[in-house]
Amino acid sequence: MQQERGDRCDVIVVGAGAAGLACAADLAVAGLAVRVLEASDAVGGRMRTDRHRGFLLDRGFQVFNTSYPQVKRRLELEPLRLRPFTPGVLVHTSRGRLRFADPTRPPYATADLLPGRLASGRDLAALGVLSARDMVLPAGRLRAGADTTTLTALAAAGISPELVETLFRPFLSGVFLEDELETSSRFFHFVWRGMLRGTLALPAEGIGAVPGQLAGRLPEGTVRTEAPVRELTGDGVLLEDGTDVTAPVVVVATGPGAAVRLLPGLTAPPTRTVTTYYHAADRSPLAEPTLMVDERRRFLNTVVLTEVQPGLSPDGRALMATSVLGTPGPADEPALTAALSDVYGTDASAWEPLHRCTVREALPAMPAPHPMTRTTRFAPGRHVCGDHRATGSLQGALASGARAAREVLADRRRAATRLR
Repeated sequence: MQQERGDRCDVIVVGAGAAGLACAADLAVAGLAVRVLEASDAVGGRMRTDRHRGFLLDRGFQVFNTSYPQVKRRLELEPLRLRPFTPGVLVHTSRGRLRFADPTRPPYATADLLPGRLASGRDLAALGVLSARDMVLPAGRLRAGADTTTLTALAAAGISPELVETLFRPFLSGVFLEDELETSSRFFHFVWRGMLRGTLALPAEGIGAVPGQLAGRLPEGTVRTEAPVRELTGDGVLLEDGTDVTAPVVVVATGPGAAVRLLPGLTAPPTRTVTTYYHAADRSPLAEPTLMVDERRRFLNTVVLTEVQPGLSPDGRALMATSVLGTPGPADEPALTAALSDVYGTDASAWEPLHRCTVREALPAMPAPHPMTRTTRFAPGRHVCGDHRATGSLQGALASGARAAREVLADRRRAATRLR
């Protein structure tokens, strides 16, 4: 196929997810001409929100953490109209619901944190020491610490196996998208610190508002959607429609699968898959904006989203999101319905099924030892960024995009110095 002439710029960024948008923003501020090429019809990557039967549904259950440094640097929170989740979780157990809540944040009572309810006095003391350390220590100290599995780190901190099974494994399975707690302890400390220091919330228009704001700050014409890249060339990239876009530098800011396809020889980590079920009901089965997990781990987590953001529903009905590991089949759905009936104390079979969303490459696997960040340089003029090059989080994606921009600019400065 004969190639058609496209445009020329200083840097091409392939992918308009959080990492690609952050990279493009920093390069544009530095005065470079940047083109962001996105294969789909809108920006965001995995951070997308769709309207389905009038409901605003994120592509998989997502939360927004206000404590992330990159979030503070890049986003205006007021336009997002954030509303918070309860600072804690409900754990469904054989003894009924137990609440794990931050005792420093009213208004919720902390009776379940008294010795003998959720945990023993020894566990509560160990948990207090662990939390204080993660909240107070500089982030650099946490990143540089010895890395083990999360399960090993919890035992070393004095957390009993009983509390691990009651609280940590059910809760962290939904964070790590794996239930063996084999994920890097560095990442666990990063997550725990973020929960303690920040607020978990949802934007009024869904999580897609976050990349939407990032893209809206780029120079007009920077982002081109519905522009899938077929391959990288010696001069830039070739699009699927035969158009070539030329630039001396290309930053691949896609998911790991597409990155490996575009950069043969790149090593990418395995990834985790998650499926989220959305249901509607005439009334809310839980009148508070609280995440609920299950001691028996019949699902990862469930929440009434309209208790957080009522505007996600078009007609006042309650909207529930429930996530499970992997890609369950239709035969698994009756068991999930029974589990939801059990934990909510209602007949979940009466709920209206709205949508089922399976997200592949939802998170990179992060077994220990896991580097919290790594170089984006792949080859001369070729860089790669994304949460799979850092930590599986919005902070990780944004920080990786920022690092790509720094390394592109550093390489340009070195090249300019050699030419003098």
